[in-house]
Amino acid sequence: MDDSILIQKARQGDGGAVRELYQRHAGRVYAVVKRLAGHDEALAEDWAQEAWVRAIRALPTFRGESRFTTWLHRIAVNSALHGRRSRQRKAGREAPMVDEIAVRPAAETSVLKLKLERAMERLPAGMRKVLVLHDVEGYTHEEIGAMLGVNPGTCKSQLFKARARMRKLLTPQPLPDDEPAEEEMAACSI
Repeated sequence: MDDSILIQKARQGDGGAVRELYQRHAGRVYAVVKRLAGHDEALAEDWAQEAWVRAIRALPTFRGESRFTTWLHRIAVNSALHGRRSRQRKAGREAPMVDEIAVRPAAETSVLKLKLERAMERLPAGMRKVLVLHDVEGYTHEEIGAMLGVNPGTCKSQLFKARARMRKLLTPQPLPDDEPAEEEMAACSI
């Protein structure tokens, strides 16, 4: 069966046509992203899978002005380049590990974790979603905007506000003047 017929059937929701297109062109898509991923086969597989997801979603927009393989090749390259940029951004935020790591006592780690969880709970839902998706999961503002159905600029604004709120919530607050400090209380009990 010709690609154009399979494309037409795939646009109409025919899973068999999508599967046939995949079987015909999966090797080529993988080869394209593999060249950009270098020797990292797992990364190439991830990028190829992302390319197929994007291609299937965009299939209704394929106008046939170019060959399907050319269109698919462009999607594969763009997916790999997007993956590479995302990976570089994440690597830029990571610091190299030192040979000796100061380990916090378990109780101190638990207290910090509890403080973080409580602070996160106090954030409005929108800010919390953007903060987690960006700072924890590593998504871009464009990806978050697409997921949440908002403008990427809104995501940036929400992230800025969420970080500021978290700083405020996690900053130790001074005791009022009429209450003794911990050192004073400790001195009184001796």
